[in-house]
Amino acid sequence: MLVRLRHGPGQWLVSGGYLLLLFVGAQLESPAGWRATAAAIAALALVAWVLALRRARAVADTPTSSVASAAQGYVELLGRGRPAGAPLVAPLNQLPCLWYRYRVERKQGDKWVTEESGESTESFLLDDGSGRCLVDPEGAEILPRGTETWQRDDRRYSQALLIEGEPIYALGSFRTIGGDGLDLSVAEDVKHLLADWKQDMPQLLERFDRNGDGTLDLHEWELARAAARRAVERNHRELRAAPDTHLLGKPADGRLYLISSLPPAQIERRFVLWAVVHAAVFLAALAGSGYSWTA
Repeated sequence: MLVRLRHGPGQWLVSGGYLLLLFVGAQLESPAGWRATAAAIAALALVAWVLALRRARAVADTPTSSVASAAQGYVELLGRGRPAGAPLVAPLNQLPCLWYRYRVERKQGDKWVTEESGESTESFLLDDGSGRCLVDPEGAEILPRGTETWQRDDRRYSQALLIEGEPIYALGSFRTIGGDGLDLSVAEDVKHLLADWKQDMPQLLERFDRNGDGTLDLHEWELARAAARRAVERNHRELRAAPDTHLLGKPADGRLYLISSLPPAQIERRFVLWAVVHAAVFLAALAGSGYSWTA
């Protein structure tokens, strides 16, 4: 339950948790049962309130950075979504998109039972005019503008999309690879390259066995090592000359990783609203627990 609170749908899951606990309390039919139920609701509401408030503060307190000048670490980006390669195709209606989440349900009596569901994990680009950042949606809390739902016969279909060209807000861990930022070790790479060359000893002897005795003496090993060093240095120059690649992903320290097509002010208001709801439930649960002692 607490893990699911970290994702957008988890807020509705918590609401369902409140109702389930109330149902359990009603079945117990005793003051002690109601006190235990109220205590459980209060604990759940307190955790949900703290998490919602933290999310609101993360959105409000993190300044917006540009892709070209963003510092390495936790950043907020605003731009337009672009496909990193060929656009994805939404599974329910074949629309091109950057990301999708879908669910197919079948009617059984008066209930809807999930038959199939899924969510894409392919990366896409965020372009803010100063540069492009590759955004990995895996592990992110994703808030699209809305979910489209329709019904056909005894099945109900739900789908949410991020569309190419729409504004994208992203909050997560930013890093840059390539160019001068690469952490390269000539000595380590030379050692690995020589180890690779040793796997094909006949070829190595053909290149460096100058006296033809079937072995590499100290001088010939130095020639091989010098050739490996030249190859590594040439490869490093090419890597450092390549353009930088900017990446946004899930923070390792557990902070909020959020991707949305909603404006940040609306996202903040949504989290604040949920925080108010959970705080009200917490106070109501405390009041209910106190009343059960006096009843």
